[in-house]
Amino acid sequence: MKTAPTIPLEIIPATQQDLDRIVRIEQESFPAPWTRKMFEVELDGNPFGSLMTARAILDGTGTALVGYMCFWVVFEELRLMNLAVDAPARRQGVAAELVRRALAAGRERGALRAILEVRASNGPARRLYEQAGFRQIALRANYYTHPVEDAVIMGMEPL
Repeated sequence: MKTAPTIPLEIIPATQQDLDRIVRIEQESFPAPWTRKMFEVELDGNPFGSLMTARAILDGTGTALVGYMCFWVVFEELRLMNLAVDAPARRQGVAAELVRRALAAGRERGALRAILEVRASNGPARRLYEQAGFRQIALRANYYTHPVEDAVIMGMEPL
């Protein structure tokens, strides 16, 4: 993934104050969205988890949260759990930058491989992960609900 974001970004850890915006982006992005409680657990209750935000840097007026990523580092494995970008900020390198930062964090914490699952129909996400170096390693039939759909398991080893 060599492409830099086309909008100026900062990637920083999420805070409690970010949760309303994160939940709104989540609800607008997925047919079966995570709940606020799930994000709260990732933020404060999961010792393996990280919840990062992507913020567009505005001209002299601060920043705007435009995306987020949740990932876990469990021993030698990085697990990409959840990623979404606000619709107006899509296709501007935000998701790629979040993935790039998660991979770097995984390496820093000693992860040797990475894994994720994605809806089979989500072509843009699959291409993003392939460009980052992930490859399909398995398929889980009927894994997702709302609607029922297969999950493509993608991995990267070595990280």
